[in-house]
Amino acid sequence: MCLSIPSKIKKIDKENNVCTVDTMGVERNASLDLIDQPVEVGDYVLIHIGFAMNKIDEEDALESLAIYREIIEKMEEEDRQQAILDGDNCPNR
Repeated sequence: MCLSIPSKIKKIDKENNVCTVDTMGVERNASLDLIDQPVEVGDYVLIHIGFAMNKIDEEDALESLAIYREIIEKMEEEDRQQAILDGDNCPNR
């Protein structure tokens, strides 16, 4: 299964048909060759293997990003708790 995180378009290079997107704080380039809708700076798109595939509504994008952040926070908390448990089992303590 592949999950696509909504990415916000920051710049568009019309000459090369490429955009620069921000995906949760990470900037990368994506080709616009396969998208079938016009896009502008500020739009949200879903990227797959370096290609913008779909333009999505900002409200849906922001909702998805909030869910991704929630998942990441829960995973980090589980990692912290596991590290505490692992430390408690250390024979040097």
